[in-house]
Amino acid sequence: MSVKGNCYDHAAVEAFFKTIKAELLWQRSWPTRRTAELAIFQIINGFHNPCRRHSALGWKSPLAFEAQAAQMRTWTGPET
Repeated sequence: MSVKGNCYDHAAVEAFFKTIKAELLWQRSWPTRRTAELAIFQIINGFHNPCRRHSALGWKSPLAFEAQAAQMRTWTGPET
């Protein structure tokens, strides 16, 4: 967090919530609050966290990045 009054403090979080609202919540009506909560949970834990590409990971998804890291750990190098 930066100093008080800096408008960029929450920019990433605000963008995330705007995306959730625009791509999920505003696209349909929800019969109950619980169904909306479950849909949000599914988007976050089913797509956003594991599958969405991240610039910090070289534009790989966390799953692909972890698979590549695991492969690098098990690689023993060229045979001699």
